[in-house]
Amino acid sequence: LTYSALTFACCLQAVNVAGFQPVALLFLSFAVAGAPPCGFTATVLLAESHVCLHTWPEQQAVTLDVYVCNFGGDHSTKARALMAALLALFQPQHTEQHALCRGQLLSAPL
Repeated sequence: LTYSALTFACCLQAVNVAGFQPVALLFLSFAVAGAPPCGFTATVLLAESHVCLHTWPEQQAVTLDVYVCNFGGDHSTKARALMAALLALFQPQHTEQHALCRGQLLSAPL
């Protein structure tokens, strides 16, 4: 396995451990034969929404997006656990994190 494929496999394992249900996978490596490791884009379509990863090894950068739908239940705790697992996988020296709560959670007071 290539580094990018192995990394994606670890991400998929983190999705499962967090308790999400993957329904489709998309992986695209930007590798060039004989070149240093190149980036990849990966998407895991979840029954609860999706996860996207974009890497730029030449810039030592990665973006991690975890989107969940809370219509059938509050998946926020699982989303935070998944993000923590992905951050542990990549071990960034610097992070910029943004959380956006869209809509109203079922358990939230009016």
